Amino acid sequence: MSQVIVVGAGAAGLMAALSAAMNGHEVQLLEQNEKAGKKIYITGKGRCNLTNACEEDDFLGHVCTNSKFLYSSFYGFTNRQTMRFFEEAGLKIKTERGNRVFPVSDHASDVIGTLLRALQRYHVTLRLHTKVAKIVTSDENAEESGNRKVKGVQLSDGSFLRADAVIICTGGMSYPSTGSTGDGYRFAERAGHKVTDLRPSLVPLTVEEVSVCRKLQGLSLKNVRVTVRDGKKTIFDETGEMMFAHFGVTGPLILTAGAMMKKAEGLSLMIDLKSALTEDMLDRRFLREFEAAPNRRIKNILGSLYPAKLVPVMMELAGIDPDIPANGIRKEERRKLLTLTKAFPLTITGFGSWNEAVITRGGVSVREIRPDTMESKKVKGLFFAGEVLDVDALTGGYNLQIAWSTGMAAGRGIGGIEE
Repeated sequence: MSQVIVVGAGAAGLMAALSAAMNGHEVQLLEQNEKAGKKIYITGKGRCNLTNACEEDDFLGHVCTNSKFLYSSFYGFTNRQTMRFFEEAGLKIKTERGNRVFPVSDHASDVIGTLLRALQRYHVTLRLHTKVAKIVTSDENAEESGNRKVKGVQLSDGSFLRADAVIICTGGMSYPSTGSTGDGYRFAERAGHKVTDLRPSLVPLTVEEVSVCRKLQGLSLKNVRVTVRDGKKTIFDETGEMMFAHFGVTGPLILTAGAMMKKAEGLSLMIDLKSALTEDMLDRRFLREFEAAPNRRIKNILGSLYPAKLVPVMMELAGIDPDIPANGIRKEERRKLLTLTKAFPLTITGFGSWNEAVITRGGVSVREIRPDTMESKKVKGLFFAGEVLDVDALTGGYNLQIAWSTGMAAGRGIGGIEE
């Protein structure tokens, strides 16, 4: 039986601790916060989108970074197995639009409660308010010879906890209020690992046209098509939901678009407000509406075509007097309105902040991690799981599944530790 320490009681840490305990090890789960699963509580707007029920062979196609690395861990504990795991542990689940899986209760706390009860059954020791200062290894100069081993952890109060294996599950940099402050990256670098560039991901986008967005703040649009281009190159082109905010744009489409972007500054974003209609169909719709009420003010007619908040903005950008009658609009003005409707233009200036990010892009280089066990190639007995790794996926339950799969793999991987 190995002495195992798991650092961080988020999704990956909870699963890693349970996995290690199920494989016969004595496990201590250390969490600096006052409760476990603090970030899980806020995922899925407090409902916890715990995985995605897509076909197993489609899952890795939704992973943005290093999907090949996840092959072993995902197929070792798939989304289907995750669903069965929670159901067998007593959690009732349901599948909603987009194959998103939630607890039937719509309470993230029930997901955490299910995991905590499982940890109790396997006698995992959960220590809250316990901050790790550093990972202790054997002679740090032994790295080149490949003989470096983990010895345990030193806590912030100076005390030392011995361990045969340490699993780092400290999360990334997103939602720092939940305790994700980058500790795991510092631990990794001290152990000789490379940490790739970090940036917020699944995050809103800031735009140059802030004054326009402020007028539209809070407006949510459905069935619109968003296209992001870098010059002539198309980076993203999908249909769905988005919303205007005081700083720019957000919503599911925007978060997904941002995950596809390596940079933000200077990219163009176009919104097709009537994605179901071709330009010709839309133009005929305009003409029918105008001809049906030739003396009606144009702003009142457009109220049936656009959300009320959008009408004055469209009039202003198209240079149309909102009070003129429909029979007074010129052909070139109608063409401007048509162009704006099919390609509402914004210029992206950056990504949102860490406080708004759902996940972190970048992390511990997976080239230095064994994909089947999550063990470090540099330090024996040192493992990594979850968001601390340089892997990330689209919104929809995929990132939590990565946490479950890599956490499970790390716990299982300890079986190969030399006593």
